[in-house]
Amino acid sequence: MYDSTPLTKKDGSPVIGLALGSGAARGWAHIGVVQALAQHGIRPDVVCGCSIGALVGAALVSGRIEQLGTWVKSLDWQDVVGMLDISLKGGGLIRGDRVVQHCAEHFFVPDFSNFPVPFACVATELSTGREVWLRDGSVADAVQASIALPGLFSPVLRNGRVLVDGGLVNPVPVSLCRALGADVVIAVELGSGMVGRGSRRGRKTSLLDDDHWARRLLTRIGVGNEGEDDTDPALPSLPDVVTSSINIMQMRIARSRLAGEPADVLISPRVAHLNMMEFDRAGEAIDEGTAAVERVRALLRQGVGLE
Repeated sequence: MYDSTPLTKKDGSPVIGLALGSGAARGWAHIGVVQALAQHGIRPDVVCGCSIGALVGAALVSGRIEQLGTWVKSLDWQDVVGMLDISLKGGGLIRGDRVVQHCAEHFFVPDFSNFPVPFACVATELSTGREVWLRDGSVADAVQASIALPGLFSPVLRNGRVLVDGGLVNPVPVSLCRALGADVVIAVELGSGMVGRGSRRGRKTSLLDDDHWARRLLTRIGVGNEGEDDTDPALPSLPDVVTSSINIMQMRIARSRLAGEPADVLISPRVAHLNMMEFDRAGEAIDEGTAAVERVRALLRQGVGLE
């Protein structure tokens, strides 16, 4: 349940909502977007997030977005692999406890009631497919549910419901921002240019590209195609199939939802070249988030009165 009392501002200006979309490692671009908006004097009155957007959004409303940015830019592949609590039990390859608890200790306030502005994140109820809005109780538990990408991160049991990634139903939660009282919604969508990127200019996009940290991770747990001499080289690897399928699904759902529930300003960082698990490339993603804000300055000026 959400508080239906209309939000108002003393100066009569519109209530600004920020919807941060899903996108796994590409979501570090949200940090650059938030920082660039703040430099232009835009600070949201309502924040909603889905998946990685929930994680960044929780840090934002906790007042610790700068600390999160500093930390993620310091990560290398060894750090990322060290944060992944691998488990072949519990419905996912990675439990997700370790990374969420680290963020909870350093970047989140403990409870939704501690937030100075309304914040909510989106998850999906696995048994029914229903969209679930999380905005009370433990922030860490809610974020962990929102990022529980099926097959990769373990589902989360919360209040008797099994919850998974909100990107299955609402990858860019514009509707949630409006439900929480936003008059003007700025949305950040991370799927632009995602489908078809692998065929352009012969670019390699596999999670198992040579010398990539994910090759070592997947090989360690026995997933991948090393040593499979009888594998047809024309066929994609297992990680490619999974990640490409997720990309297609979330991009299509995001387009459909945004068509029916459009944002007032849509920011689309160009991060299609980053793979889902490349959390060690935060610097590139953050820089692109900053650049994406500059590309829509005219729309921000019209939509939210940017000077």
